[in-house]
Amino acid sequence: MIVCSCNVLSEEDVRSAVSASADLPRTARQIYGCLGCSAECGRCARTINKIIKDALGACARECAVGCPHAAHHEHGPAQMPAGLEVSPVSAA
Repeated sequence: MIVCSCNVLSEEDVRSAVSASADLPRTARQIYGCLGCSAECGRCARTINKIIKDALGACARECAVGCPHAAHHEHGPAQMPAGLEVSPVSAA
């Protein structure tokens, strides 16, 4: 199923990005970065965030002690790689 029409991203693309990334992306913005694209209209962000939460299961917010993903982010929650930050758009 296509979840992002602007970037033609499927649910499987999102799930693959979650499982393939060493930093365990936890936001739509991080998924866009992992897949080499950026948000266009933003209508898919809510759906992408739901897919991430489902894919990460109990790790959706923060890994608990003993979680197999804890080694991926022992220095804190996943951070956006340098250069992929998106500046907020101010209303004119």
